Amino acid sequence: MKKMEEYQIPNLKIDELDKKILSILHEDGRISYTDLGKKVGVSRVAVQTRINNLLEKGVIEKFTTVINPTKVGIHVSAFFNVEVEPKFLESVAELLEQDPAVTSLYHMTGPSKLHMHGIFSDNQEMERFLTEKLYAVEGVVSVDCQILIKRYKSRMGMKL
Repeated sequence: MKKMEEYQIPNLKIDELDKKILSILHEDGRISYTDLGKKVGVSRVAVQTRINNLLEKGVIEKFTTVINPTKVGIHVSAFFNVEVEPKFLESVAELLEQDPAVTSLYHMTGPSKLHMHGIFSDNQEMERFLTEKLYAVEGVVSVDCQILIKRYKSRMGMKL
């Protein structure tokens, strides 16, 4: 069995320099091209070219800001498994992905399951989301909700 630090992502078609650049960007997405170039031993122009290439290929999907939810009044984080009638799966997913409380939404294996994460200011806001929005959507068969108690790790993108 491999140790965690020995694990390699299979079929990743980028070279070692790109991996170094991505690793540094993962830790500090605001680093300048000049400083990044110094860390990996290439010029600012070379770093910029590499990053633009990774963006064009879709390796880097976007740059973003990670906000601490509790600092902006978000105190409830919950995961939902939503069972949907198959013929309504796409319409339910399209509706849910537009809701600002929904932070992630996935189609999972099983009988038309959507797995969703949502954030709310308090339990009452989550209850309103469930009763007024989620339960009211045509095609929703059942909802299983689990409230997050403690976050140990949150993956923002893929770390190399």
